[in-house]
Amino acid sequence: MALRLGVGLHHSRNLHGAVDLAVAADDLGYESAWIPEAYGSDVVSVLGYIAARTTSISLGTGIMQMVARTPTSTAMTAMTLDELSGGRVILGLGVSGPQVVEGWHGVSFDKPLARTREYVEIVRTVVRRAEPLTYAGKIYNIPLDPEGAFPALKSSMHPFRPEIPIYLAANGPKNLALTAEIADGWLPSLYAPEQADLVAEQLEVGLAKRDPALGPLSIATNVQAFIGDDIDACRDLARPYLALYIGGMGSRERNFYKDVVTRFGYGEAADVVQDLYLSGRQKDAAAAVPDELVDKLALVGPEGAVRERLKVWDDSTVDRLMIKTSDIATLETIRRLVDEL
Repeated sequence: MALRLGVGLHHSRNLHGAVDLAVAADDLGYESAWIPEAYGSDVVSVLGYIAARTTSISLGTGIMQMVARTPTSTAMTAMTLDELSGGRVILGLGVSGPQVVEGWHGVSFDKPLARTREYVEIVRTVVRRAEPLTYAGKIYNIPLDPEGAFPALKSSMHPFRPEIPIYLAANGPKNLALTAEIADGWLPSLYAPEQADLVAEQLEVGLAKRDPALGPLSIATNVQAFIGDDIDACRDLARPYLALYIGGMGSRERNFYKDVVTRFGYGEAADVVQDLYLSGRQKDAAAAVPDELVDKLALVGPEGAVRERLKVWDDSTVDRLMIKTSDIATLETIRRLVDEL
């Protein structure tokens, strides 16, 4: 088995339930627990609570929004959580999308590639703590005035580990190439094993520039799981989440998730889903997500069908599969099915 199981936790509602699910995943031997942030709950508070309730499961920020924190603030947060959890942090970062960046944080969604590269470099410099932090970039300049009265600083905290794994969320071709070049891992959205050939060229562009010291690029992705004898009913449970991202996470002109499924060959269906969603017909938008796309992007149906799909994931380039569910019984079933492969 090359596939490591994680749990993808829901956020912004029933946070105590998410914590309980992470505790159950820890007991079941799941390798990691991941939680995102959008425009409600933050990732750090929840993971700190989970760290205190668990013993071995890795704690993934999937993702922390770069615009919400300075890179030094993110480094401080990651070092603190890593210390308190005994070295279990995986730092998932992303620029997010224009809907959240501009509509929630009130920050211009500009220069995402430059921001990502500089952010990662600064976070790593802080965590390594080899020297006082100085940085001169297009986005960040630290100290603000190198010739001024306030000199460069080195973290007063000695980190638990000199390296904290950094995973990047990336959808567009250039962002994906950058991720392959500089990150420890990639967090794709709405990903399926059949998509591997579509991203291979962009990955190779980045891998050709990659520092060998980083090691192989890990790939970790969320997949919804609804297990039951009625496959159509299970598909219907998975559809609203897919419709939200394909149709509602962004504007008509800029929706990175819609772009992903369009490149995947579902452009006409994605147009319909978006039109329905943006016109306020969310239920109709969900119903318009094709069965075939649901089957690729989610684990749905009877145990036998889910087992076969897990074999496909196990044979893929993905090495961390985060099961997105709110049901402990589903985690137990997935754990058993994977162990049977």
